[in-house]
Amino acid sequence: MITIKDKTFVPFITAEAIQTRIQELAEQINQAYAGKTPLIVVVLNGAFLFAADLAKNLTIPCEITFLRVSSYKGTESTGQLKEILGLTEPVTNRDLIVVEDIVDTGKTLCDIRDQLLAQNPTSLAIATLLFKPEALQKSIDLQYVGFEIENKFVLGYGLDYDGLGRNTPDILVLE
Repeated sequence: MITIKDKTFVPFITAEAIQTRIQELAEQINQAYAGKTPLIVVVLNGAFLFAADLAKNLTIPCEITFLRVSSYKGTESTGQLKEILGLTEPVTNRDLIVVEDIVDTGKTLCDIRDQLLAQNPTSLAIATLLFKPEALQKSIDLQYVGFEIENKFVLGYGLDYDGLGRNTPDILVLE
């Protein structure tokens, strides 16, 4: 149990379970992309730990790039993605694997997917560590899912609460 600011979090998914599942996902990707060199597109900030551990388990040749998204106007989210920031690599005729930390409503990821598809990649797959099917508001096809979880607030292993808690090796859930 840990307390961050005004919230208490309790253990949910252990670091060991996370690493085991990442190895399984990497093996699926290794098989699916044998003979190809995909571009791994990591959505920052939350996916950085997942992406690093996933990449360490990939045996296929791959390139890795990072992007951030902007959906804010002032201090409030507009609910719509304004732009992808930081993606400088051309994606046309590339096999893309978008790596995300968590998919809940699906809105941001659908916008990212649509912006990337507009650049005519050969293929686009999505890998997410966590998926909350109950929270999904926009339909999205997820090829690689670490864990399906209930619609609860989670923290750790890259996921934060007001910028804190990303460095926790386990995933915790709000008590």
